[in-house]
Amino acid sequence: MNILVFEPYYGGSHKAFLAGLTRHLPYTFDLLTLPPHSWKWRMRLAAPHFAGLLAADRRYHGQTYDRILCSSLVDVAVLRGMLPSHLRNIPLLTYFHENQFAYPMQVSEARDVHFGLTNLTSALASDRLAFNSRYNLDSFLSGCRNLLAKMPDMSLAGYGEAIRAKATILHPGLDFSTIDTCSRERKAVRPPVLVWNHRWEHDKNPELFFRTLYGLAEKGVPFALMVLGESFRNRPPVFAQAAEILAERIIHFGYAADRREYCRLLCQGDIAVSTANHEFYGIAMLEAVRAGCRPLVPDRLSYRELFAPAFRYDEADFSRKLRLALEAGRLEEQEAHTLTDCFSWPELLGKYQQWFEEEDL
Repeated sequence: MNILVFEPYYGGSHKAFLAGLTRHLPYTFDLLTLPPHSWKWRMRLAAPHFAGLLAADRRYHGQTYDRILCSSLVDVAVLRGMLPSHLRNIPLLTYFHENQFAYPMQVSEARDVHFGLTNLTSALASDRLAFNSRYNLDSFLSGCRNLLAKMPDMSLAGYGEAIRAKATILHPGLDFSTIDTCSRERKAVRPPVLVWNHRWEHDKNPELFFRTLYGLAEKGVPFALMVLGESFRNRPPVFAQAAEILAERIIHFGYAADRREYCRLLCQGDIAVSTANHEFYGIAMLEAVRAGCRPLVPDRLSYRELFAPAFRYDEADFSRKLRLALEAGRLEEQEAHTLTDCFSWPELLGKYQQWFEEEDL
């Protein structure tokens, strides 16, 4: 099978996803990509940009494919209308890493509903859809309903049923090989090490996390701390505050850009915590669990699909659950693997092949 891929935001989880596809699936992939910045411009104009490249490059003249794969940052309706004529009727599949109805906005930024509407028309124009979590699909359809309820003088009857009929849930496959190697090199650390490995942004709710740690520290609860995850120019001020207040307990504080170093640090942890108010999937937590960290996640978002109730908490009970997790300590290797094997590429490969190869298009 020969697959043409359009990815206008080739970085982070989007890039890792395509790396996994190309490494593990027995197909030939032809990738057209753009660097991971200026996402609004990408979503508006990547489709005509890619169509123009295909029209201008003689290598694509007459070239045929079995499938076209787009990420949800492609305006699929525009793309299909502008593709060279010999490519317009090829089955087109769209993978939703996120949706623009539930994607968090900067505190000072208003939501532009047109990006959500682009997701909607992309879903309608695609032959088959995959969402990385049930939460992603459900929040997308909820956002569509809420917005279209305001629509005057028009009707999109049956759009929800049409989308659900061609949608499936496909978790992004994960490569745990580096984590597994680093796990064998782990050196025990005491006291127990708490891990925060999320983006340093408000939607991850770092205020709850650090405020709770201040309380545990005042009570003399033993713990050490590693803060990982990517930070940006406008990081929440609580991180600078925490670096000062918890200085004596900090083992590492900052983004680990090198993959092996990041995995090595994860394997030194005992408890991995999320306090997120937003999460479409949860790669960071799954990687931490693979490294042996006991997960503690909020009882909401995509986490309900990934972790049993024993690993989830209600926000009012967070401090107590965190203390219990510290007392329980890290996971045994077999338990860590049992919790994460099902999210690895080898385990998900068959579902992806079925998604690409089904002939009902």
